[in-house]
This record gives sequence, structure tokens and C-alpha cells, in this order.
Amino acid sequence: MEWNDKFMAIFTEMVARFHTQGGSHGEQFVLLHEREVLASMGYTPQEMYDYVEDYAQLGDPSPSTILLIAAARRSFFLTVQRGIAGSAQLRDTDLPRKEETLQDIGYLPRIIRKAEAKLYGTLPSSMMYYCAEDRAFLRTHGDIHPADFLYVVWGAHGDRQKVISYVLRMMDDAKSRRPEAQ
Repeated sequence: MEWNDKFMAIFTEMVARFHTQGGSHGEQFVLLHEREVLASMGYTPQEMYDYVEDYAQLGDPSPSTILLIAAARRSFFLTVQRGIAGSAQLRDTDLPRKEETLQDIGYLPRIIRKAEAKLYGTLPSSMMYYCAEDRAFLRTHGDIHPADFLYVVWGAHGDRQKVISYVLRMMDDAKSRRPEAQ
């Protein structure tokens, strides 16, 4: 079975478990064999639990979106980190405040830092990449797919201007696609 099939099987089983047993904290909710599979791709039980919880309760993000986010993390984990998870978890206070801006774009410094932490596997367990605030930001700033954003942040190698340029371009593209712009 391919990694993506294993990932989706775990996700589906966890959603069913969430609906029948209710949710509990990620570490206790994820079974040992599921943890092993997730660890092999650089994922923590809490990361998976957060996506399961949001999907089970809100229907968002979609399973295919969750899989594409996982693919970006797994690829980074295996190629850049060579299968060795990051050790130093960020603290909530290490992230930019929600109201901070880059080139007059609010929340952008925060979501860039969250994306970097997601790639490195160092996001605090109290935070989720592509939470409701991230979803709102990416959707209203060019309808950017969260996995695409991860790949852009990865390819920028810390160059914030590259990420800013991408977001501005996506915003311009979205504006030109609106019916009133035609």
C-alpha cells in the first residue's frame, strides 16, 4: 500500500472514531500503529488529529486538501530533513502576532512562519497549519491552495520577498478573474 493510501485510511478511520467516540487530545486519540505510519512521514499525532477534528466538525479542510498538505510535509521531511524530525518546537510566542503585516498585508508574516514550521515539523502542538484563520487568509488573498503555499515558502528558502511577490501576484490574478473586472 502506498503512503498516501495509508494516510487516507488512517484519516478515514480517525474521522469515524471521532464521530463514534468523540474527540480527545491528539496523543491519546491516535493509535500506536497510526502513530508509526505518521512518524514515517514526519507527521505528529496532533497534526493529524487537528485535521480530523476540523473535518469531522466543519467539513473543512477537505480530505484531498489534507492529503496534499501531508504530501508537502512528507516530501520536505524526506528530502530536506532526510527523515529526521525537527527537534525544537516553536512556542506560540515565537510566531508573529496576527496583526503584523508585510507590505501592508496583514497576517502574512504569521502564516509564512507557520508554513515554515509546518515544513520543518516544529509547529507547536497548540497550533495548526491551515486553521480557520489560515483558510480565511489564503482564500481572500488569491484563493491560494495551502499545499501550494507550503511549496512556495519551501522554494523561497527564507526570502520573504519571494513569498510576498507570489501572494501579490495571486491577488492580482484573482482580481482579474472576477466578473466585475471584465
